[in-house]
Amino acid sequence: MIVSREPKQIEIPCHVDDRGFLYQIAGNYEFPGIKRVYVVGNFRKGIIRGFHGHNEEWKAYFAARGSLKTVVISKNGKINSYVLTPRKPSILIVPPKHLHGWVSLEDDTLLVGISNKTLEESLADDYREDPFKYGREIWEVESR
Repeated sequence: MIVSREPKQIEIPCHVDDRGFLYQIAGNYEFPGIKRVYVVGNFRKGIIRGFHGHNEEWKAYFAARGSLKTVVISKNGKINSYVLTPRKPSILIVPPKHLHGWVSLEDDTLLVGISNKTLEESLADDYREDPFKYGREIWEVESR
């Protein structure tokens, strides 16, 4: 089922009625078997988490509360950024061999992570880089 080795942000269908809403964050999203789901929270906006990558591990990310900017860097140095927020539900799939990190855009941001590896497998496959190696401006929000 794995089609793309490039990062991909997929909009999640949201079902709304007079009771509230429902959306599914794990499903048929071109993602290998799930072994781990975890939650990471930042207490205030501006907190940066990253950069790290994996040679074999696939990751998927979903913002459960607040909003965040995710930066993904491919092996050839191409930089992409994505905004995740439950106001427009989406899941970001990050294939192996991509550095990635995120910065919270709001206080009390909550990120759900999904992985095809256990924590022990992930730690053995982990590599890290300085979050400012590609410049501080990649974490900033551009005025429009």
